[in-house]
Amino acid sequence: MTNSIFAQFQLNYGAFELNVDLRLPSSGVTVLFGHSGSGKTTLLRCIAGLQYAPHGFLKINGNIWQDSEKNLFLPTYQRNLGYVFQEANLFAHLTVLGNLNYGLKRIKQPSNSEHFKQVIELVGIKHLLGRTPERLSGGERQRVAIARALVLNPEILLMDEPLAALDAKRKQEILPFLTRLHHSLKIPVLYVTHSQQEVAQLADYLVLLTQGKVQAAGLLTETLSRLDLPQSKEREAASVWQVKVTAHDAIYHLTQVSFAGGELSLSKLSAAIGSVLRVQIYARDVSITLETAKETSILNVLPALINDLAETGENGQTVVRLEVGSQLLLAHISCKSAHLLNLQIGMKVYAQIKGTSILN
Repeated sequence: MTNSIFAQFQLNYGAFELNVDLRLPSSGVTVLFGHSGSGKTTLLRCIAGLQYAPHGFLKINGNIWQDSEKNLFLPTYQRNLGYVFQEANLFAHLTVLGNLNYGLKRIKQPSNSEHFKQVIELVGIKHLLGRTPERLSGGERQRVAIARALVLNPEILLMDEPLAALDAKRKQEILPFLTRLHHSLKIPVLYVTHSQQEVAQLADYLVLLTQGKVQAAGLLTETLSRLDLPQSKEREAASVWQVKVTAHDAIYHLTQVSFAGGELSLSKLSAAIGSVLRVQIYARDVSITLETAKETSILNVLPALINDLAETGENGQTVVRLEVGSQLLLAHISCKSAHLLNLQIGMKVYAQIKGTSILN
């Protein structure tokens, strides 16, 4: 990774210790994922300079913000970053425009700049500029908070569970805007969450944290499919593929999408031909056959190669990792089925996909 983010922190609270050494990509969305108490927010606060780690080194795109060996520690106000908290924390006495201008005054930037206008358009809040926070929904307030962070033109955007305080309806309201940010921003985003849906929908790069330590870090698709990690064995285990819409079938109400290595039929989407989407395929919705089925209700039957497999040992389940074209796909089947089919690494099989979820 050129122009990477280097983050090394050691911090001991007594009952909790943060000990991480990460090299992260300088673009796209990196999701910090883990259960409560895993150290996600502490790590983010160390990067922001809101938490001081006695032993730390932080380098963002060539700029060193902390080097404890050289007694260097830039305070937060000297770090060119945007930070979005769980709560929007808008000034109640100011309009949306006033809230956006407040930060700009500090860095002495005009509010009529082209960048400012682009942020307003990107986050979709032009019609809200004259309102006060009390006249905004929770999702609208959080979009304003994101815009307030972005108008500062930061080198990096830090987001600490920005959807955690929202109900399910408001989360669905704001996720499309986060997806738009994902595709439009040219700066790195570090995004903290404990939601697997947000991981699947937003992450390019995934960092799994457990008790203050990095359990795994890597590209989303590769990390989700690692059989040595507990995530691959859980009921919600899934694979995420990027696909392109190629055709719509008006008679059967289906949409055809292509991926690197094949095609899928999905329930009809409103997306335009050529649109790029993410689909999530749960491992529990994938079965395996040795021969292509001639009479089956399952539309998506794809040639695959067994890349790896592992028995969970607890519930009679085998996790199979398949290569479908250049994509990785997980399947949860019973240990008995795996034994009856005599599944082995390197075998050519067929993956039957019963369902997919459209993420964006």
